[in-house]
Amino acid sequence: MVKISIVIIAVVASAVVFGVLGFVIGGLYRKKVAEAKIGSANEEALRIVNQAVQTAESKKKESILEAKDEIHKLRSEADKEIRERRAEVQRQEKRIDQKEEALDKRSANIEKKEEALSEKLKLADEKAEELDRLKRSQLEILEKVSGYTKEQAKALLLQELEESLTHEKAVRVMDFEQKTRDESEAIAREIITTAIQRCAADHAAEATVSVVNLPNDEMKGRIIGREGRNIRTLEQITGVDLIIDDTPEAITVSSFDPVRREIARLTLEKLIQDGRIHPTRIEEMYAKATREVEQTIKQTGDRAAIDAGVNNIDPELKKLLGKLRYRTSYGQNVLNHSLEVSYIAGLMAAELGADVKTAKRAGLLHDIGKALDHEIEGTHIELGVEYAKKYKENDAVVHAIAAHHGDVEAKTVVAVLVQAADAISASRPGARRENIQNYIKRLEKLEEIASSFEGVEKSFAIQAGREVRIMVDPVAVSDEKMVLVARDIAKKIEEELEYPGQIKVNIVRENRAIDFAK
Repeated sequence: MVKISIVIIAVVASAVVFGVLGFVIGGLYRKKVAEAKIGSANEEALRIVNQAVQTAESKKKESILEAKDEIHKLRSEADKEIRERRAEVQRQEKRIDQKEEALDKRSANIEKKEEALSEKLKLADEKAEELDRLKRSQLEILEKVSGYTKEQAKALLLQELEESLTHEKAVRVMDFEQKTRDESEAIAREIITTAIQRCAADHAAEATVSVVNLPNDEMKGRIIGREGRNIRTLEQITGVDLIIDDTPEAITVSSFDPVRREIARLTLEKLIQDGRIHPTRIEEMYAKATREVEQTIKQTGDRAAIDAGVNNIDPELKKLLGKLRYRTSYGQNVLNHSLEVSYIAGLMAAELGADVKTAKRAGLLHDIGKALDHEIEGTHIELGVEYAKKYKENDAVVHAIAAHHGDVEAKTVVAVLVQAADAISASRPGARRENIQNYIKRLEKLEEIASSFEGVEKSFAIQAGREVRIMVDPVAVSDEKMVLVARDIAKKIEEELEYPGQIKVNIVRENRAIDFAK
């Protein structure tokens, strides 16, 4: 039993010893593994730090290079700007020097004129003194010779002098009036010519109908739709007439309203591009086209105001200006015409020293009523005046709009300039067009109206219908009656004809005396 106990004790002791040894050896192993991991971690950390330092150095170098490039670029731009400014300063200095020279010359000329004027005044004073002496001597002689009293002689002399001066004054007044008329006409022609030359505007005439091109003739059937439902929907929604005829690969859009016609054209083009044509899609495309046209009208009005250099126009008036893009008159685009009238009126106002801003503003807005005359009753002049007043335009602009066709007498320089600019823009070659049949009918009607008056022998429409020359019977029509006949013919032309610009009525009356020497 004792032996068994000893064996058991020995076994237990051995187990304990082996357990202790295993624990010690395991601890040493784990320590070694941990130390190895710590070493590798330190190495990895050192590697990461070194890599980060290298990356930072490369980034630093790149940043320095970029900064140097940017500094070089900025310095180059600054040098360029300095050179340009220096050149501009030099040009300004040169211009100022030239102006100073011109002013010096003008000042010298004025001084010379003042000296000459002083000499003339001095001579005039001397002559006046001489006249006084002569008058006194004449009075004395008259008193002695005629036996008149001083008062009687004075009255007689004054009467003779007054008669002489009256005749001389009448002659001089007539000469001065003729000279002033000739000079003013020459100046007016020079101003108008200069304004036209400086205003380079495009005068391509525009069509008044819209044509939509089709990819093929099969598209016509799709646009018409089953039993015509698509075309009926299109015409009902857009308010236009669609003309589908034998013209290959084309549809004509017809409407008196140019904006409505443009919306219909865009709607058709979008439907053709999309390919899906049915009533619901037509409504969607119509709404989209309407928004696009409205946006275009707004942008066009803003652009027109900027191009004309006119500020502070009410947004609603700008919208009406934008609508004029789609309006034509005898093939001439009304917006382009309005801009041209603005330019020409402004240039002429600058030449005359008048109010340039008001002239340009009135020229731009003078036909604003044409954006409304398809929608509201009234002439474009009446509508233009009404809307100009409604949106707080000043009285000078409103008056110029009212007077630009002569319906109201022009009472301001600006109104006269707008009248002239409007006539120039409308009548210059290429600005407007009309077909040959209407042109011939208008010339025939012009001659017919002129020949319908009593005393007219012959009438000729000349200068492309801008003048009618009338030969009258000198017995039936006197010189005084010629003025009344011209006025009556002009009035009848205004009532019965539609024409661009104005028509000159030129009446010729000639008396001839013929005899034969035998």
